[in-house]
Amino acid sequence: MRSAECRWRAWVLVAVASGGTGCAMVGEPLKATAQAVAPATGASTPAMGAGAAVSAEAPVNPEVRRAYLDAGAALRAGRTQEAERGFRALALAHPELGGPHANLGLIDRQAGKLAEAATEFEQALRLNPRQPVYLNQLGITYRQQGQFAKAREAYQQAIALDPSYAAPVLNLGILNDLYLGDGTQALALYGRYLALTPNGDAVVAKWVAELKNRKPAALAVNRKEPG
Repeated sequence: MRSAECRWRAWVLVAVASGGTGCAMVGEPLKATAQAVAPATGASTPAMGAGAAVSAEAPVNPEVRRAYLDAGAALRAGRTQEAERGFRALALAHPELGGPHANLGLIDRQAGKLAEAATEFEQALRLNPRQPVYLNQLGITYRQQGQFAKAREAYQQAIALDPSYAAPVLNLGILNDLYLGDGTQALALYGRYLALTPNGDAVVAKWVAELKNRKPAALAVNRKEPG
């Protein structure tokens, strides 16, 4: 096992009212709470920056946006049942939106219900196939299920949709490093992730140094995907 500074990493996406941009923004490090994916508002510009994503779903009215925000606030406050009820009601009332299913997937995954989580993320992507945040979350879920090839494909699709979105780049690096045994590819992806991270990342920089000096029988390490 490596040192505590190489412990699992994660990020929280918080639902925000963004005046028509529909962005999900990177927030504080994940602790005990799950994450909320913001509602769509019809914007079509590419996502910019690590963890940001612009949805291509149909516009939502202020009442629906408020319901998203309320459910997201409940989720961040640890009121999971309340959040689940809110997102499930949204999914029923607005079957054209992928966001409620993505958030239900987050709730299911936090509860250890990986098959149900994958189903929700897959449904979110059927409704909104050009959402890199959903693909990244689906990749995390597939990785936790041990479906490494499917995880790789999901991360690659997320990166193709938004090359500036750092989370799936790091997640794909971790997948190659720890699960696929491809240190060369992992090293390239970690370098790409660091280039996308303006403030740097000391932990990943250490992983790069370790990879460069790794012996063939290197120790495996727990690393957690950012959301």
